[in-house]
Order: sequence, then C-alpha cells, then structure tokens
Amino acid sequence: MFRIFALAGLAPLVLAAAGPPADPPAAFGVRERVLDISMSPGGSKIAFITPGPGQSTVLFTVDAAGGKAPQRAVAADGRPERLTECGWVSEQRLICTLYFVLENLVPNQPLAGSRLIALNADGTDAKLLSRRVSANDLYLAVGGGEVIDWLPGSDGKVLIGRSYVPESQIGTRFEEKRKGYAVDRIDTVSLRSDMVEQPDDHAGEYISDGLGNVRIKATFDIAGATGYASGKYNYFYRTKGSRDWKPLSNYNVNSQEGFWPVAVDPQLDVAYGFRKGPGGRQVLVSVALDGSKRETVVFAHPQVDVDSTVRIGRARRVVGATYATEYRHATFFDKGLDSLGRSLSKALPGLPLVTFVDSSEDESKLLLWAGSDTDPGRYYVFDKKTKTLNEIMLSRPELENVQLAEMKPVTYKASDGTQVPAYLTLPPGSGGKGLPAIVMPHGGPSARDEWGFDWLAQFFASRGYAVLQPNYRGSSGYGDSWYRKNGFQSWRSAIGDVSDAGRWLVGQGIADPAKLAIVGWSYGGYAALQANVVDPGLFKAAVAIAPVTDLSTMIQDSVYWTNHRIVRNFIGTGPHLKEGSPAENAGRIAAPVLLFHGDRDMNVGIRQSRIMVDRLKGAGRSAELVVYPNLDHSLDDGAARTDMLRKTDSFLRQALKL
Repeated sequence: MFRIFALAGLAPLVLAAAGPPADPPAAFGVRERVLDISMSPGGSKIAFITPGPGQSTVLFTVDAAGGKAPQRAVAADGRPERLTECGWVSEQRLICTLYFVLENLVPNQPLAGSRLIALNADGTDAKLLSRRVSANDLYLAVGGGEVIDWLPGSDGKVLIGRSYVPESQIGTRFEEKRKGYAVDRIDTVSLRSDMVEQPDDHAGEYISDGLGNVRIKATFDIAGATGYASGKYNYFYRTKGSRDWKPLSNYNVNSQEGFWPVAVDPQLDVAYGFRKGPGGRQVLVSVALDGSKRETVVFAHPQVDVDSTVRIGRARRVVGATYATEYRHATFFDKGLDSLGRSLSKALPGLPLVTFVDSSEDESKLLLWAGSDTDPGRYYVFDKKTKTLNEIMLSRPELENVQLAEMKPVTYKASDGTQVPAYLTLPPGSGGKGLPAIVMPHGGPSARDEWGFDWLAQFFASRGYAVLQPNYRGSSGYGDSWYRKNGFQSWRSAIGDVSDAGRWLVGQGIADPAKLAIVGWSYGGYAALQANVVDPGLFKAAVAIAPVTDLSTMIQDSVYWTNHRIVRNFIGTGPHLKEGSPAENAGRIAAPVLLFHGDRDMNVGIRQSRIMVDRLKGAGRSAELVVYPNLDHSLDDGAARTDMLRKTDSFLRQALKL
C-alpha cells in the first residue's frame, strides 16, 4: 500500500495557485522549478538546482525524510556561469557542472565551455576538479571534463575524464607535454589524483562498467590534414582483467550506421548500445565483451525507434529501454522494477509518465518524476522497505490547480496521401471549431514531439488557440523512410507536411482560415519561415524563435569548428541551399514575421535572424527582430521567456485581427 504526502521541508517550493493565472505569459514563461535533482548514496539527502533571476541558478540540499527547510549550498549568477547538474559523490559531498557561454571569440560564434567543481552539501570547501587553465597552454580546452564513474563504495572519490593541454615554457623542465583526453581518479576532498587512462589525442569518450573499470574507448577520425572530424567513430573494448584495447565497432554520425555503445553491464559482461534494425529503426543490442563480440538484439519495436536506456543506481546499471509511439513507454529487463512500475501506475493513475531519476546506492530508495499532458510533473521519493511514496516538490508550482489543455494524438493526410502523426491541443472548454490556430513544428530536425506537458502549446491554448504539432517527414524516431535525408536536404517533404498540417486544421473546421498562424523554435522557426515561402497565403502570421534562415551561412559559420565536415554533410550541397533557404526567398513571404534570438546562441548564430530581417525589410515585408542580450539557444531566463510570450501574443492578436 502506498502513502502519498508532501515533505514539509520542501513546502516553500510548492506554492499552489488558487485559480487560472492572472498573468499567463508570466505563469507559463517562468522556468521549471527543478532543473536537476539527485539523491545521495545513502538516500538521506536530495540535491536540486532551481532557477534564480535571469539565468542564475541555485543549488539546494534537503533531508529526504523532511522536517527541515532546504539549505542553500551555492549559486551561479549566470554571467556567464550557471549550474547545470549536480551529483553526490558521498553522503556529504557533491560534484557540479558549471556551464558558461562567452562572447564571440570566433567570428559569428559564441564559445561554450564547462568546469567541474566539488563542494560540501552546505556549500563549503568548494574545489575545482577540472584541469586549471595555464597561461602557457598551447590552446584553450573549453570542456571541463565529465564524470566517467561514481565509484560506488569509494567515499569521496570519482573517475573523471579530463583534457590535457601541452604547454610551452622556456627555461624549465616542468612544462606539461601530455596531450589528449584522459581518465583520472580524483579524491574530491584532497584533490589527490591518479591517472587511470593516459591522454589520447583522438579519444572522445570513455565508458566504465560502473565499478571503476574503463572498458570502452571511442576515438574520432580526422579527415586528412584538414583538422576536421569526419563523423566516423571507432570504438575499442577490453576483456575483463586486460589492459589491451581490441576493436569493437565503428559508428558514422552522418549515416547513423554501425554499433553505438552507451553502457557496460559487468555482470553480463556486455556492452549495451544501439544500431539500425529492420526499416532503419533503431534497436537496442548487447555485444559480448568476452572476446567473441557476440551480438544480441535486446529490444526492438516494429514501428518506432528504441531511443534510450533506463539506468539506475550509483553504478548506472541498465534496467530497461524506452520508446515513443503516440505515448512514451518503458520496458524493463529487471523484474522487480517492472513490477514496481506497474504498481506505481496504479498508485498514480493520473500521471502515466513515470521516470526513475536516481536512487540510493543500494537502490532501496528511489527518486521518481511523474507527469502528464495536463500535469507539468512532480517528484517523489519511494522507499522500498516501508512501501511509502512521498511527493516532495512540483515541477511548475505556478500552474498547480490551473486548468490545462489536453493533448490528443492525431494523424492527418498529407497532400501525397501519407498519414502524418501529430498532437492536437485545444483550449480548455473549447468546442474545437472555428478557432484561431497555430501549427507548431518541432526543432531538430532530428527530433520528434511527444505526448506530455508543453509550456508553449499550453500557453497558446490558454489564450484560445488550437495548436497542432506535426511529426513531419524528416523527424527522427520513425526509421529511415520517415527521416529521409533529414529536414534540410529533404525540406520539400518536411515543409510540405508542415503546410498540410495547417490545411488539415482548416479542412476539419478547427481553424478559421483567416486566423491561422505558424510558430517554431530552431528548425521549427526555419519551417515557419520556409512554409511561408512555399505557401504565401496559407499562414497569416509567422513567429520564428532562433531560426535557421540561410543554409549556406550555416555551413560557413561552422568552418572554425572541428565539426565543419559533419555540418556540411548534414546540410548537403546543391540547389536546395538556395531554394530551401527562407532568407534567399524572403520576397515570397507575404505574412508579417516576428523573430526572437539570443545573441549568444551556440546552436544557431544570431546572424541567421539578422540576415532574415534585413532581407524581409529589403523586400518591403513586415518584420521585427527581438534580441535578448547574453542568452543562448534555449533563452534560459524566465523574464525573457515571459517577454517573448507577451510580445508573441500581442503580435498574433494584431496580425490575426483577434
């Protein structure tokens, strides 16, 4: 039997609203209350990162048993550092990642980096774990490393991947000559460090077995003398007890062909990973690490990709896999967790999306998240021994008790007869006919929309709009025939599906044809603009957030980075660079356009939006660009998101004459 109650210690974070939000842009624009959360090895403490003003972030720790207020450990002001994740390395000590984006050190491109720090649960004794930058370094290593293994049972120690940079000093023999990516065992209190894996200039990843043994290494190919990564990765493995590397597999990120390992199971002595199966759909496989390299399909779905593993515990053992059809599902290999998952579904009947977030080292206590389309989510601690399920905090307390809109899976017929999957969200209480409506294509394009809470769709629904989110051809998750050559090279089918989504809304009587708009972020912003190039009279307004607008410029801007060849191969060459670029065809766009962009966007440089607005105005079209200083692709600032929603709502109401 389950008992569900709130932890008194986290009550200040659960500020339930009494009714509909008085200010919808502020209620939906505020960032999620929990950006990252983890459980200590003994299960006695919870650490979570919550947003502060602007891009700032704050780390709190609290007793999992409740009864005490959360303790503020450390904060990052977001100018430029912000906390992105924190994990427990002992019952009293954590390792956190500080992420930052610097101004344009490379033409037209900001520079992102990270650093690892260790600190006590109360914020004291903070120490840098990443290699210190030296004035004598021959180049700048912006990445601060990553945790390779949490070393269960090893109090305060951890395996960390670190980049070594050679130095140039005159008159000394103490300069650093090692170069490449290595693995070090570090005591997070004393900072004593032992090298476990020597630096490898071509290494990009190490995978351990969760028990302190590095079993897999990935190296990347460089294309000739260019210095550019080819997109081909070579994986090597070790048999148990050996230090010799043996070839395991090759993986090509351009074609997504080959075996891509993600985890090692030390008991079964296998590597778990993904490869393409029938229909080009991704399947989960295991490969024996005993020297035989025997491959077994662990789980496959006949319609969609198996896209991730379910992992649990300090050793991050693989216990299942997940996939998304109309809804996201998990299949468990662990019988105990499979039974527990079914029990949790009965205990939380209105929250079908349940995720195992973390656990104590012995897995007797589990940290869970559960949510739905009309519930942004809530966190629980489950104790296996007492069989109690305690709700500890809400993902979005501002929306508690606010009526949210249901998201319904639908399919619509494209112009060539293809059935396209999508999600339809209607305003709460609406009859669903003759509404102002928005087509909202997802970003990526190598991504897909899923059923669940979506803050943008919910905001528009709260303002009276029907929202349709199509998984157009070019989306990932459905296999090769659906993905095609991706949404840039196969832009005609992708954009055709997006436009047909609008026609379907009108044909079904859901949308008033005079009040149909399109809104998108990243590739979705590209689709919003390009759909207006192809069908100038269909949409009466377009909003593009951080959009790609010129494909040739995207390729040019990557020339300073090692992934230039990968970007070039992904976008491709040929007539589509001009025909498929909204900026090259701005004169064909009839609808008014509103653009938003952060000026430190690492994914899509702000130059893309500036080119677009200049071309639109040059063609005599209505266009406005709103720039958010010091923000990157996700606009991780509640005030900026609120401003964006407010401006978007005003723009659409004026353009659609609402």
